[in-house]
Amino acid sequence: MHATHHTRLRRILLSVWAMLLTEACLTAGELSVPQSYPSIQFAINAAKSGDVVLVTPGIYRERLKLKEGITVRSTGDDAKGKLGLKRAEATIIDGGSANDLAGVIMSEGSVLDGFTVTNVGTYDDAEWQKHHATQGNDQPHEHIGAPGVAGISITGVTCVVTNNIVHHIGYTGIGITGVEGHRCSPTILRNTCYRNMGGGIGSMRGSTAIIEGNVCFQNFYAGIGHEAADPLVLNNECFENIRAGIGVSEGARPVVRGNRCYKNRRAGIGIRTGVETSPIIEFNECFENDMAGIGCEEESTPIIRGNKCHHNRMAGIGTQDGAAPLISKNECLHNELSGIGARDRARPLIHENEVANNKLSGIGVESQAQAAILGNSCRDNGLVALGACPRILPEIGEVGLAAGVRFPPIIRP
Repeated sequence: MHATHHTRLRRILLSVWAMLLTEACLTAGELSVPQSYPSIQFAINAAKSGDVVLVTPGIYRERLKLKEGITVRSTGDDAKGKLGLKRAEATIIDGGSANDLAGVIMSEGSVLDGFTVTNVGTYDDAEWQKHHATQGNDQPHEHIGAPGVAGISITGVTCVVTNNIVHHIGYTGIGITGVEGHRCSPTILRNTCYRNMGGGIGSMRGSTAIIEGNVCFQNFYAGIGHEAADPLVLNNECFENIRAGIGVSEGARPVVRGNRCYKNRRAGIGIRTGVETSPIIEFNECFENDMAGIGCEEESTPIIRGNKCHHNRMAGIGTQDGAAPLISKNECLHNELSGIGARDRARPLIHENEVANNKLSGIGVESQAQAAILGNSCRDNGLVALGACPRILPEIGEVGLAAGVRFPPIIRP
């Protein structure tokens, strides 16, 4: 009897489990737009957590608010187009009529996959052209978290935004904002963000996103910007932005690794504003930027290691305004000024870098900077290996100072 009782109980439990699985399968459905629902938002409103809203190519003049746990995806495969996936290029969310909502508002556990998001807020081409011409020198200093309406808004939630194209937004393309007491760790993967009137992607206020494999170009501020946030920024491509390719400021501490930043109007990677701004900048390639390959200023304290900075119009790596970076094991080659430059109260530790074929000095230190310079290889630079007063630390070794070059006595341990 005892065994029979357990057998019956097991059968009942298995039956209940099968019923629950069947119910889950029935409830986790697909909702088609426009075949079954006239708009994407109508389908979202009808969806339950776990559902997938599938959207046929077309132009959808609406702004969306996703629900928890749903996926909104364009139909089609992952064939490449000109700017992203073909299905993203063909499935367009047009913000249309003016209002205060983002183009897409993400929710906890939601996924947005494969759309173009555009026409949210006012894109001003004349303003863009004006500041592009002046390298952003006349732009107002606006915090990344200043009020605005993003193309895709992520506020205090963890979600996935992937394979989207976000352009001609009146503010930041993809805005990520932390909220106290909430985990905000979205995955921002393989999106293209261009010609937005803020940054391409903005990460702020304690968020900890993974920002990987995105392309950000021709944005009004940085391609990818950070303020008081600690994301992972991996293998992105940032070019032709009005300010830096990647900007780090206001206490942000991202890990910035494996990115390519080139032809930006200012630095490839720019770091500023305060000792708490202490990112790790490693294994990036920064080239053909209109200012430094990597620039740090305003007392920031980054670790800059293993990067390749070449053919920039100023220094390969430049530091000023009291910044105190560790600059270690980088390659700084063929830059228009110094390979590594320090000025204006900067306090870098410059350690075991390869500095070659720069048009000015290999390492240039001036204007009351204090630098510890240890174990670097400086060769074939245009004027001098080390541009500084001939009062040299023993650790520096032979540097081949050019005759007649005079700078203030600023090399210090």
